[in-house]
This record gives sequence, C-alpha cells and structure tokens, in this order.
Amino acid sequence: MNATAEPQPGKRLREIKSFVLRQGRLTPGQQKAFDTLWPLYGINYEKQQLDLKAIFSNDHPVVLEIGFGNGDSLAQMAIDQPDINFLGIEVHRPGVGHLLLQIEKHKLSNLRIISHDAVEVIRDCLPDNSLEGVQLFFPDPWHKKRHHKRRIVQATFLDLISRAVRPGGFFHAATDWENYAEHICGVISSHKLFENTSAAGYIKRPASRPLTKFEQRGQKLGHGVWDIMAINHK
Repeated sequence: MNATAEPQPGKRLREIKSFVLRQGRLTPGQQKAFDTLWPLYGINYEKQQLDLKAIFSNDHPVVLEIGFGNGDSLAQMAIDQPDINFLGIEVHRPGVGHLLLQIEKHKLSNLRIISHDAVEVIRDCLPDNSLEGVQLFFPDPWHKKRHHKRRIVQATFLDLISRAVRPGGFFHAATDWENYAEHICGVISSHKLFENTSAAGYIKRPASRPLTKFEQRGQKLGHGVWDIMAINHK
C-alpha cells in the first residue's frame, strides 16, 4: 500500500497491513482443529493464483470476507447460503481454530480459510474477476486521527479489490465507528470504479449479514452500526 516516507538504502517501505496481530492462546480443541482440520479446510498462502473452482469443487460465486473474528457470523452465512462459496481471511489463530470447528460441526463444504495478510492474498492469489464480492465487517477503526492512514479502506485498497471482484460485484463494509463509516463513504465516492448503492451513504443491515453478539451488546448500549454497500462498475 502507500508508503509515508522515502525508502532508505537497504530498507523496505512499510506497507499498510489488513490486520493488527494479537496473539491469543489456543484452547485444546482449537489446537486439535489446527492439527486435524486445517489440512481439510485451510489454504496455505503461496505467491501464486488460486484455482477456486478446484478448491470448492464447483463454480459457484465466491465471496471473500476479510477479518472474520471468531467466525460465527461467517459460518452462519455459509449455512444460510449453500450456493455461495465463502473464503475467509483471519490471522488471529484462536478465531481460525474456532471457525475450523464450526466448519466441521456443520459440515460446510462451501467455506475455506486463509490465515495471512489479506492485502497480500488479494494481490498475489486471487485471479481477475474471480470474486462475487468482498466483505469487511468491523475492521480496526484506528480512531485516533493520526492513525487514520492505517485504516485498510483507502483508494489503493479499492483499486486492489476492484481487480479481483467481477464487474457488477460488491464491496460490503460495516462499522460501529461513525467517523470510519464517513471515511469509507468518502473513499468510495471519490473512487472511479466503485459506486455507493445508497444516496444517503448507508443501507439497512441486509438479512444476509447475521447480527453478531458484538452488535447485540452494542445495541443495548445505544451504539450505532453503519453498513455500506458499493458496486464495482469497471
């Protein structure tokens, strides 16, 4: 992504990452899931394009979710939409382990996981026009103004996903930080390929996006949630 300073000899430019790595301890069940289920449902990052039809054994549309947390919401989407293939990206190992267990529990053949930086996965592994859409729910808001440059949703990020998302495909974001919602709308409105589907900027939470426990707690405290949907018009 964009760098903030000129490179020094022998040094690499610092890129914006799609995550902040917060290590957590795996439960015995999650560790067992990595040992036994990752070979079945996990995709190891390699700098080469993925054959999504071969991975899912069908040619159903593929939706990418960046940063699925513990995976409960993504697992529910896979259950509710068996004719959609879901590819989830998450670097937090306990969340990955939890979702592996959910995939096995519900026998989800339409859900696979990559545990790696999403920017590199999209750039290096996803063919042109291979995705139906990209989902980004509750990303790190980097709420301090001096940290806004670290937010994943920037023009360069939309450039990146526009290549992988088919014409007419979507980008769906949700956040509980109003300032970040405004930022996302601003980035979309100035982008040459993506168009916000709502003149007001925000849409009502679609039924396809399950209400998370995180949101339910926030609603009880009076917190708002903003959903933004944009279409790729390349």
